[in-house]
Amino acid sequence: MPSCEYRDGSSQWPAVDAVPGPRGFGAAAPDSGAGLPQHVRTAFGVRDAQVQPLVVAGIPSWRCDDVLVRPVTDNALAAGRPGCSTRSSWTGCGCQAAALLGRPVVVAGYAACEYVTGTRSRATTSWWRPRCGCTRRRPRVRRPRLLDDRDGLTARADAAAWGERAIALEPATGGLLFDDLARYRRQIRLPAQVVHADLFGTVLFDGDAPPAILDLVPFWRPVEWAAAVIVVDALAWGGGDPALLGTWSHLDGWPQALLRALLFRVALHAQHPASSVTSLRGLEHAADLIVPRL
Repeated sequence: MPSCEYRDGSSQWPAVDAVPGPRGFGAAAPDSGAGLPQHVRTAFGVRDAQVQPLVVAGIPSWRCDDVLVRPVTDNALAAGRPGCSTRSSWTGCGCQAAALLGRPVVVAGYAACEYVTGTRSRATTSWWRPRCGCTRRRPRVRRPRLLDDRDGLTARADAAAWGERAIALEPATGGLLFDDLARYRRQIRLPAQVVHADLFGTVLFDGDAPPAILDLVPFWRPVEWAAAVIVVDALAWGGGDPALLGTWSHLDGWPQALLRALLFRVALHAQHPASSVTSLRGLEHAADLIVPRL
């Protein structure tokens, strides 16, 4: 599972079962390399590397020279190595994927990848508009088996957003907002494919180098929805220009895709134990901008 450390010292949300927001999760870095089992370091070829504890994506992790090791939150996704089979699908947007290190991919609940640096700063319309290639329709492929039987927070939030499942949501951190938004939901018929469900939160910038796509977060949904998640995240927590709402307005079913992306983030927020009324404000801001378009 590719990951990173941010030069600005901030932490980004985990790609799996995470609540995005303007702050980290308060996780403390491990005190030393002692918390990283020796057999895991040996398996990843970093037994004698200098170990630097840090927090990445809100998760206590370890930098071992040019390798980053952190706990895995989804064994099936990490073991499936989506970056190896789909990396070329994302390069059309001018991005590159952070490299996986090869087998073994998962060892005793840990995964390793290339250590990269950079910052998050591109929430502008001018940068995202030409990156529509990130959400273009791709040649038809079968639904990956690793997407089946997932029942984490993100999977439940996704199903709730599309009206496929009723889940319990905390009213104060998004449940009330979800119910209010759900009444605008209308039928939408768009073909599904493998899409990246957290592109805005997993792109890292480092000078003039091609931006790096960190975690790959696969979902089986329309590409219009994947683009809409970018917009919702940018508006809610990335300081995005409201003009982003029109970036993909030419896509089929765009208003309803925006709504489902917003419902997805609200449902995730309302389930997550780290959510707060403060972090909900970003979603309320996005809702104020999106609802008039429905």
